[in-house]
Amino acid sequence: MGLLSSKKAVIGMALMIVGTLAMLPGTLPNSAQVMSYAVVVGAGGLTLGTWLVGTSEEGRPV
Repeated sequence: MGLLSSKKAVIGMALMIVGTLAMLPGTLPNSAQVMSYAVVVGAGGLTLGTWLVGTSEEGRPV
């Protein structure tokens, strides 16, 4: 069973990509305070996406 055949894994990978991209503006020097909130939201998306990919297959999550 491939990783792309699971809907849960595909959603998780999309959340990982969006979460990573959301974190990038907040890591730039001289970024506004609002961008630091984007880091929190991006980290949450990255964490949730990683969990979805890790639990998409049968067996013990890695």
